[in-house]
Amino acid sequence: MGLSLRKRRKKTPPPAPDPHSLRVLVLSASAGAGHLRAGEAVEAACRMRFPGSQVRHVDALTLTPAPFRRMYSRGYLDLVARAPALFGVLYEHTNRPPRNPAADKIRLALDRLNTTAFVKFVKTFDPHVICHTHFLPAEIVGHERRKRRIAAPDTVVVTDFEVHRFWLCRGAGGYCVAREENRVHLEALGVPGHEIQVTGIPIDPVFSEKPDRALLRKKHGVEGEMPTILVLCGGFGVGPMEALVRNLWGALTNARLVIVTGRNEALREKLSALARRAPAPTRVLGYTREMHEWMALADLAVTKPGGLTTSEALAVGLPLVVANPIPGQETRNAIMLYEEGVAISGENPYTIGPRVASLLAAPERLREMRRKAAALARPQAAHVVAEHLGRMAAYRPGAATFKA
Repeated sequence: MGLSLRKRRKKTPPPAPDPHSLRVLVLSASAGAGHLRAGEAVEAACRMRFPGSQVRHVDALTLTPAPFRRMYSRGYLDLVARAPALFGVLYEHTNRPPRNPAADKIRLALDRLNTTAFVKFVKTFDPHVICHTHFLPAEIVGHERRKRRIAAPDTVVVTDFEVHRFWLCRGAGGYCVAREENRVHLEALGVPGHEIQVTGIPIDPVFSEKPDRALLRKKHGVEGEMPTILVLCGGFGVGPMEALVRNLWGALTNARLVIVTGRNEALREKLSALARRAPAPTRVLGYTREMHEWMALADLAVTKPGGLTTSEALAVGLPLVVANPIPGQETRNAIMLYEEGVAISGENPYTIGPRVASLLAAPERLREMRRKAAALARPQAAHVVAEHLGRMAAYRPGAATFKA
């Protein structure tokens, strides 16, 4: 049989998307406030980097049935508020490879059953690139990618300083992590090194600005030389905050407190009533979009060590007192902060006041903590993630095609 001498014509690869007409999809889940804030940060950075493009940030849980959404979101908040020790046990237990792999398959099947509308949305939007700030959408999209029903490249942005097993999603195109140690961890678990980017945890791009503290003090009516202590109750205001605040009032006679209760309106009203009789100047705020300004003018923050809050504080060089850490990811974050010398423990709400007072009485130590915090900071993380997404989109193998 003769051989054809005609050369086969090579297929021309599809052109890379125009960086001004990208479709970027950022996916998060409202199981805690940090995942949403990370998604918002990546969205903002992408809009700045790719003007004219379609950039969408979607809470994947809004595209699931109401019972599943309540179980996933409210269930998490109720567990960490009412039974934090149990949550810690579950965190450690699920961080180990399961004895029976069928458990993971059952969990994936349950998630898939409740995310059909979400998958349909992703396919309809047909993004050039996808970014996940929660493992739920990453797991679902990873499954669809393995089945060749979604072609867009994607990356998983880990929003803590440790990587729990749930963040490892089969089919994911890569990972953006907080620090070099996370890269080592993921490589040990079998993730190829070239799929891991050390970007930091993405925070609102405004944290990369350097505001004038004097102007901020004037804007917010923070006058005099009295130190300002920022007390952060978390995005949803959970934990024994009343006992903590009373202990601070009992020990701090020459300090100003600014308390941020997040979206917990009942806590804001309760602490506001108490603040009217407080022995120290106290201001109580609810949810605010000026956190970057309050952090910039504060001398010290008392806070839960969530990944986003911690990264924001580091970005402005703000020393921390760790309070009410959620057992599991937040206790792991706290250990990192203690090791790096940027935080002290305030985990006992009945002794936190004297510990804060002692730290305020040691200005040299505070300055050293501030210096170390600034050295750890990655204020440009959201921009670095956006740049990475742009590179991923450039190598996209063409428009997505879907199987029936």
